[in-house]
Parts: sequence; structure tokens; C-alpha cells
Amino acid sequence: MPRMSFVTSFALFAASPLFAADAVDFTKDVKPIFARSCISCHGPDKQKSGFRLDRKVDALKGGDMGVAIVAGKADKSPMIRFVSGSDSQLVMPPDRKKLLTAAEVAILKAWIDQGATWPDDGSAIANPADWWSLKPIQKPTLPMLTDANKAWARTPIDAFIVAKLRDKGLKPSPEADRRTLIRRAAFDLIGLPPTFEEVEAFASDPDPQAYEKLIERLLASPRYGERWARHWLDVVHYGETHGYDKDQPRPNAWPYRDYVIRAFNQDKPYGRFVKEQVAGDVLFPGTSDGIEALGFISAGPWDFIGHAEVPESKIDGKIARHLDRDDMIANTIGTFQSLTVHCAQCHNHKFDPIPQVEYYRLQAVFAALDRVDKRYDDDPAIAVKRLELMAKRTTVRTELTALESKLVAQAGAELVELERQMKLMGNAKPQAAEFGYHSALSAKQDVVKWVQIDLGKSIPVKKIVIRPCNDDFNMIGAGFGFPVRYKMEVSNDPTFREGVLKVVDNTTADVTNPGTAPQSFEIEATGRYVRFTATKLAPRLNDYILALAELELHTAEAKNAAAGMAVASLDSIEAPPRWRKSNLTDGIYAPHAGEKNGTLAELTAKREALIARVAGSEGAKKLAEFRAEIAKVESELQKLPPQKVVYAGTVHTGGGSFVGTGAKGGIPRPIYLLSRGDVTKPTSLVTPGTLSAVPGPTATFDLPNDHKEGDRRAALANWLADEKNPLTWRSIVNRVWLYHMGRGIVDTPNDFGKMGQLPTHPELLDWLAAEFRNNGQSIKKLHRSIMTSAVYRQSVAVNPAFDAIDGSNAYYWHMTRRKLEAEAVRDSILLVAGKLDFKLGGPSFQDFKVERPEHSPHYQYHLHDADDPASHRRSIYRFVVRSKPQPWLAAFDCADPSQAVDKRNQTITPQQALALLNNQLTVVMAKHFATRLEPLGKTTGERITAAMRIAFGRNPTAAELKTLVKYAEEYGLANACRVILNLNEFAFVE
Repeated sequence: MPRMSFVTSFALFAASPLFAADAVDFTKDVKPIFARSCISCHGPDKQKSGFRLDRKVDALKGGDMGVAIVAGKADKSPMIRFVSGSDSQLVMPPDRKKLLTAAEVAILKAWIDQGATWPDDGSAIANPADWWSLKPIQKPTLPMLTDANKAWARTPIDAFIVAKLRDKGLKPSPEADRRTLIRRAAFDLIGLPPTFEEVEAFASDPDPQAYEKLIERLLASPRYGERWARHWLDVVHYGETHGYDKDQPRPNAWPYRDYVIRAFNQDKPYGRFVKEQVAGDVLFPGTSDGIEALGFISAGPWDFIGHAEVPESKIDGKIARHLDRDDMIANTIGTFQSLTVHCAQCHNHKFDPIPQVEYYRLQAVFAALDRVDKRYDDDPAIAVKRLELMAKRTTVRTELTALESKLVAQAGAELVELERQMKLMGNAKPQAAEFGYHSALSAKQDVVKWVQIDLGKSIPVKKIVIRPCNDDFNMIGAGFGFPVRYKMEVSNDPTFREGVLKVVDNTTADVTNPGTAPQSFEIEATGRYVRFTATKLAPRLNDYILALAELELHTAEAKNAAAGMAVASLDSIEAPPRWRKSNLTDGIYAPHAGEKNGTLAELTAKREALIARVAGSEGAKKLAEFRAEIAKVESELQKLPPQKVVYAGTVHTGGGSFVGTGAKGGIPRPIYLLSRGDVTKPTSLVTPGTLSAVPGPTATFDLPNDHKEGDRRAALANWLADEKNPLTWRSIVNRVWLYHMGRGIVDTPNDFGKMGQLPTHPELLDWLAAEFRNNGQSIKKLHRSIMTSAVYRQSVAVNPAFDAIDGSNAYYWHMTRRKLEAEAVRDSILLVAGKLDFKLGGPSFQDFKVERPEHSPHYQYHLHDADDPASHRRSIYRFVVRSKPQPWLAAFDCADPSQAVDKRNQTITPQQALALLNNQLTVVMAKHFATRLEPLGKTTGERITAAMRIAFGRNPTAAELKTLVKYAEEYGLANACRVILNLNEFAFVE
């Protein structure tokens, strides 16, 4: 049959009634054509002829040659003329491998004829600066005020507030009394209530600057950093376990938490605070803050199975790492820019001007990183010294290796044979006992499992040595998988049906687990096959297994005849490199403590003697000098203080499936734009960069071809902290305002895009942002500015008429009544009970017991003793688990560490009342509270008065005193203390 011409086939296809009746879907039918054939020349990286096809607004606008797509008129659309080949002067695409098929041209034609429908991809804002949050920050002039409003206003902030209130027909509320203000300020800045003495002193202080002095005192307290670090850790979703299926702990996450506390207490300039968390190791080398701050990158959840148990080459491994980078991006841009950039991983952002390619450019920034423990020196001088010694060691080792390679080549076959024997005899591979054979899991213990060795031919065996496993994972320990009962047999029949000789029989009674001690048996047997059979398996969790590190079969010449021989088994989990049948005879085993391998020592001595003989006197001298120099450097390294460890985002070289990029010198993984976010559908390779819609700093990173991984993060950090980046400064002042006022100027603190809330006071937001950015970027100064304002000092009193106009208090005509966060309630309970431990920093306390730590830990809070002094620290130092929230704190709306919590819920539920009444913490602390009261009064009335002063900073009313005294005399002082802890006044700021 003759081949149809392109034009003929196209005409027939386009004329098909079936095709004409079908609506063309842009996402499914058209976009893939553009991605395959057009985007490389008309996309975000290149726009030949000024034409761009990856964004709706640009594609429909056209390029230098005019409009390319005329909706409803394919025959008038230059695009169809170019891609169909009907224009002999210009055929698109120029790459013949990417030419469109007849069917693809027909799809484009039908799509245009049907109206060129293109879903909104967020590019419709032709000028991104048209959106409020993306406009450059211009410090606004203060609104004009009436004389009455001037009298009320204390700061420029108030001018913006009262002007808006006037426009809305509202008026500000009266100022709160001093007792209210000190409690409000104390909880806002340090998260703890003031003492009765502090309240009384402040209430009676005639100094007109008493309030300002109060704020300064609170800001200077080390408690301030603890309070505000909690807010920050909510936003960055900090946790101390990985989350996901195997919620393993992160014992070294806490240095990042301490860094945040320290940064707030030091009032670190915000720009530096931002830079340190993204690229502190690069921009501020030699500083402990620059390393510990990288805990920000690793703060979120991490898929242990997807990383540690699945190699990166598999699809599930690729997905895990893709999602890991997605979390890093979402955390970075959401925290510092208040944008939902992660919505662009499958397509251009539907609402904001963020193209998909820019999302993947951000992925490229983090492409070399993993979440792992990072070692560092907190003394810069020690850090420099260590780097110098390590560099020197590398240099000398390189020279030594070059000389040894030369001598090895001269030594020839004799040396090769010696080294082969050394490997088989067992070299000093660390933790080799953690590698071995592992059977499939069994639900029952009395199940037979066997593994056998093929010696290649029938030979006499004189001794059998069984090497047990040692699994350090989660402290499982020595003797892992060693059977409770077992036997060994020799035969020339691989099926062990004929000629079977039993040489070891431990099947009649349980055997004590030997730990890592080798089990040696002298025997007299000849055969080709040796089988180890477990008749009663070792317990694991809710299942049973057989695991052995090594099986040695020695001949009369003391040679291990099993080394390197084939292994067969009933079953095997085969999870290399840790578990596989071949490990059983690989000859690599680290002897347990105290065991010596004289034969290996002899072989080592022979090797050294051979190399020395080949080297001659001069070569031997040089070898000795190199080795002495390395030994000297190693000795000096050993004398340095041990390094600290922080769980951080960093380059990783690991073992097993979780290797990281360290094995390749930290070279970032190649990042491709993924069609629909599918890791199996990579399209074009992308380069690192950021968001072009943000005005000011350039979104393109000018990096040399030989740039290092950290240069990418440094470029992003500088972009984030650039004074011309409007989002950075608007975002942080809005967050601080929210925590003081109970509601943000933008009430979606993590979303300044089109789907977020509009600012109620855009001029105030920009005034705050400009003041903050231009005057030292001091968070403490921002506190002062907000807290000294008249709007902050209002009472919570509600006016029904105004409530009808603005029931949500969006315009701040009164102070919003706020509940205390869960941690503030807990800390206050400990404080009034006299049990709060003010120790600063260090590893977190655990208010739970762990069950089944070796696999998927179960964090059991109900098993914790609330009277344990180790747990009486501030809640900021609590070990934060992802998979199982702390029940008491969860009842009070504690943040979920698996989610970026920009603002917490404030609920009132029966569970809260029950938790305060019956939880072990409340019961135990109520008793301690009562004990604290005993010496403070001789009568019940005096003690109740002391209790009210401690709990609320005030004396009880006559009615309160009468009721509580009666209750205490009937039910005991401890129960009266429980009542006090359950009062609304205790759980609210005011």
C-alpha cells in the first residue's frame, strides 16, 4: 500500500467526525505536545522570537512575530502554519527529532478551533507587581488624625488603626488597667505569669515610664527566647522524630531548637537569622550558629523507609526524595515568603504567578541535601585546626597511596595472593557482624529454617565456627537472630535425604543466646554440603527469625573451606548489603572484643615485609615517614575535643540504601521538570533559581560551572534576605503582630497569594515592614513598637454596637481575648506548684516511655511519671513526637509538628476541662502546690489567699475566699488547688 503524504493524512485525520466531536483537553492533550516539542526553545529558559509557550498569558499574547494563536481560528493561527510544514520558509520545531506528528498537529488545530481553552495557570497577572504582596515596600505617610484621635494615639501604629476605625464607624476601647497589662505583657513576652509582688509593684509605680521599663525587663529575660522560639518552631514544623510509618527518634535535633532560643535572646538581625537557617555553613563558616541553624532545613518529617530502606534508583526511592525536597521548599518559602510555592510541583500555580519550572529550580537548590546528623565544632579555633589537620592527612594519604600503588605493582602476584588470603581470613571491617544471612520472618517460633553451604567437592571438615550477628540498630544488641535450638549436618546429597551425618545437635533443650561470642565445634566429618538447621527460631517483635553473621568450616590445615562458597537456604530476605545469603561465607567478620586472629596478624606482617623488600631502603624510609606523619596527625586529631552533632540538612555519605550525594563529592542530583509531578516522567533539566514574580532581587542565580552545593543555598539565602524582597519583611512583621494581637493584619500568615486573605491594614503592614527592615531588623524593637501602642493596650471590653459591625475584631477596636497556648498552661502549672526547672538548653526531656524501639517505636505517655523532676522543665524543651501527640497538650490545641502551623486553633472543649481536672500532671502538681502553701499561712484562709496570689497575681474576693476555704476544709487543700488550676482565669491571658 502506498504511503500517504503528511498533508493527506493530516487532512483525513482532521476531517474525522469522531475527532471533531471530541473536546480537546489542554492539560491532557495539548500541554504534553508543547512540553515535548516546543518548551526547550519557547519556555522559561529561552524565548526564541520573544515567544513563550509555558505560560498562558505569554502564549496567547504572542511574540516578536505577532500573535501565534488566534482562538477559534486555526486557519488564521501562525502556529498551525509553522508546525504543519505548510510554510516552507519556517518549519517548527527546527529539531527534526521533535517534529509534530499528523495527529499532534490535528489536536492543536482542533484545540484552537474550539476556542484555545487554557486553564488559569496563575500567569494572568501579566505584571506580578499588581498583586499587593508582590509590590515593592514603600513606607506610607501617616494618616491625618482628628484632635480626639491624636489624644488617643501613642505611636504611629495607632494612626493607621484609628484612621481605619473611623472609616468603619468604630472607635477604640479604653486602656486596660495596669494589672491586666502586666499579665498580658508577661505572657506575650516570656509565656509565664507575673508574681503577685511584681503585679503590686507595677500597679503602684508612679513612674510614667513604668510600662516601658516592664517591657525592657521582660525582653531581657532568658525566658523571652524560650517563649518566642515556640512560635517559630510551630511555623517550621519542628519535631524530634521522623514521622511516617517508622517514627524513629532524632536525638540530635535539639541544637536547632537551642539556636532559635539563642537567636531571639540575642536579638539577632532578622536578615542574618534567615541566612543562617538556609546557608549558615557557607555564609558564616566556623560558627556554631551557622551549623546548628541548618536544623531548619531538616525540621520537617522524613520518610525513614523511603530513604533508609529503599535505594534512590527505585521509583519509591525517587518519590521519597522528591517529597523530601518538596518539604524543604515548602518550609523555606512558606516560612520566609508566606507563599504556597509547593502547589506548583505538578503544574503552574493555579492562582499565583509561579510557573512549575520555578518550583523545580527551587528543588535544584536543595538537590544535594539529605536530613542526617552533622558533626561540627562549636569553637571556631578548633574547627579551623581540625580542618587543617584533616587536609594535611588527606595530602599525606594521597602521597602514601601513590607510593604504595607503585610498590604493589612491583610486588606482583605474590602480594595479590597474600591480600586475597587476608580478606578471606577476616579483615578489620567495622561492624561486619551486622552483616549476614537473615531468613524470612515467621509468625511461629517452632518453624524449621535452614541454610547450607556447598564446598564444591567432598572434603574432610575438622571444625565448625558459627559467628552470631550483632545488630546495633535501635540497640537490638548482640546475638540477634541466633536460634534457640539448632543442629548441623553434613552430606553429599544437597537435599539431605541420604547419607546425612549429624555433627551438632542442640535441638533437645533451649540454648542460651551467645551474644557475639563465636560457637566452635570440633568434628570429624567428610562431605560436600554442610547444613545449619534452626528448629526453634529467635524472637524478634511479634515474629521469629534465623540470622547468622558467618559460618566457617575449617580443614586440618586450619583453612576456612567455606570462604567464598555458594550458599543455599529455605528462604532469605535478601536486603543487600546488610542481609544476603552470600554474606554468610564472605570471610569478612569483625572479631568480638578480646578475640585475636593470629593468622591475620602473620599475613599482615608478611605483606609489610614484602612491600618493604620491593621498596628498598629509600622506599621503606619514605613509607615510614608517610605513616609516621599520618600517625602524628591522627594523634593530634584525637586530642581535639569531641565534635558536637546536630540533625541538619546537609550532604550525606551513608550506608545501605541511604547513600546521599557525599559519595559523589556532594554534587547535586540532576533535577528535571516532572510532567504532572511524576518522577517517572522527567522532561527538561533545570538549573537552580527562585521566583521571578518577586520584585527586587534577581531570581536567576549567576553561578559558575564549578560551583559547590552550598553556593546554591547561599544564593537563595541572599535572595530571601535581600532588602528589596518585599515578602520577607511583610511576612515576619505580620507574624509578630499576630502573636501579640490575636489576629494577623493578613489573617493567613503562610499565604500572601491570591487564595489568602487580603490585609485589613495594608498601609500599616508596609509601615511596620519598612521600619523593621530599615532600622536594624530587630525583633525586640518590633515588640516595643507594637506593645507601646494604644491599640495593644486596649481592654478586652466588647461594645455590642461595634460588635455588630466587626464581630471578628478585624480592625482592632478592642483587644482580643486570648486563651493561653497549651505550653503556657503547662508551664504555669509547674510554676505555681513550685516545680518549674529553669535550666536552659540541652537535650530534650521525655514525658513518655518507649515500647518496641527497634522497629516502629510506640510512645506511651500514660506510662510516664508526672512527678519525675527531669520532666519539670519548660515545655519548649519537651521531646516532640510526630506520630503520637502528647494527649494533655493536644487537648489544648498544641501544634501538630507534622504541619506548618502559622496560627493555632483556640477552642474550648470538654476535653480541656477533663484534662485540667483529672490528668496526672494536674493532680500531682496540685499536691505540690498545696505543699508549697503550707508554710505560707497558719489558717486555710491564709493559704487560699496565698494560692490566689501565686496563681493570678491578685488577692481573692470575699466570695472566692469563702467558697474556696469551705471546699478546702471539706475536700483538702490539694483538691482546692485543683479547683484554682481549673478556673478560666488560669487558662486565659486575661
